[in-house]
Amino acid sequence: MIVVVGLSHQTAPLEIREALAFPKERLGEALAKVREETGLTEAMILSTCNRVEIYGRAPEPRAETVGEFLARYHDQPIDDLEKYLYRHEGDAAVRHAFRVAASLESMVLGESQILGQVKRAYEAAEEAGSLGSVLNALKNRTYGAAKRARTETAIGRNAVSVSHVAVELARKIFGDLKDRAVLLVGAGKMSEVAARQMVKDGARAAVLGGRTLEKAEQLAATLGGRSAPLEALRTEIEKVDVVISGTGASGLVVHRADVEAAQAARRHRPLFLIDIAVPRDIEPSAGKVQGVFLYDIDDLKSVSDANLRVRQKEAASAESIVDQEIRGFLDWRHSLDVVPLLVELRGRAEEIRRGEIEKARRRLGPLTPEQEKAVDALTSGIVNKLLHSPTVRLKEMAQNGHHEEYVGLIRKLFGL
Repeated sequence: MIVVVGLSHQTAPLEIREALAFPKERLGEALAKVREETGLTEAMILSTCNRVEIYGRAPEPRAETVGEFLARYHDQPIDDLEKYLYRHEGDAAVRHAFRVAASLESMVLGESQILGQVKRAYEAAEEAGSLGSVLNALKNRTYGAAKRARTETAIGRNAVSVSHVAVELARKIFGDLKDRAVLLVGAGKMSEVAARQMVKDGARAAVLGGRTLEKAEQLAATLGGRSAPLEALRTEIEKVDVVISGTGASGLVVHRADVEAAQAARRHRPLFLIDIAVPRDIEPSAGKVQGVFLYDIDDLKSVSDANLRVRQKEAASAESIVDQEIRGFLDWRHSLDVVPLLVELRGRAEEIRRGEIEKARRRLGPLTPEQEKAVDALTSGIVNKLLHSPTVRLKEMAQNGHHEEYVGLIRKLFGL
């Protein structure tokens, strides 16, 4: 029995997710406790900003017990958490695990971050010694399904966050961002995210500060760039290819005159202006200056929405791929249910075969090596032929989920 118990951005607000989050440094301790206190034979904990989930394997249904552990471990009343928790067992738990890894359950459909988070969760479980054959198999098959969904469909293509849309547009304008210069006007979070990605792609960054340079200097240091006062705006625009503005000021910060002066000095080379601020930082008419591409927050959101619609169209194809992988895993998992019976059945047949050979030896007397070999081959062949059809049929029934009633019948028929 595979179980998944947890909550996510779909069922619980941020403060509840924060209260139940597992710190990375305590995962080993938590994995040991959940196995000890719930009876799980295998366990993995996935804890991100958007979800907290415990994955486990148990000899019998354990979802209620795991939910109680989650509340107890974080000193939360279980009654208060009930409305936020979901509990999946068996096939439903498997389906949930595959969908999470393939980002079909993510806040941002098709985002790539979740697969890395799932991988780190399994690695932590492996280090803690809490993975076994079933969760290991689930891990490998979910990885494969997620990779297929990303490579065989466009579910992960085209940015959908405003910051990453800005980076994508910069790539379309300039191609390679290596050695391109980026200027941040202000130190807003979305601006920082976009700048970090551009720096990762090889761009150089500068940060303009407002009333104090301290925050600008700190951000510039983390980006490996430099800082400058806001008064140097025109001079700094002359030196860069991309300007990202998000100051939160009450009025315009970058005027058309600033852009015209900078462009004259730059001989009208392409300049990409990104205005993430509300109210806007950059004068709208600055986009009419020769060589200037200006996008404000609404423009970026329109591109984001269009990209999201593409992802949503691709989601059906991704769902189909994930369903194929789920069926493959469930077929394998269900076939394991009849393995103990098949082992026991073969053991019983082998016991009977050897007993009959011993009886024959007492009647016939000593046999030559050639005769021993012939008798062994003959009796083994009979056993294999008799067991072949029941073995195949049982595995087929297991894959179709119709084996439970036959397992008990066979045990009674053969006295197992």
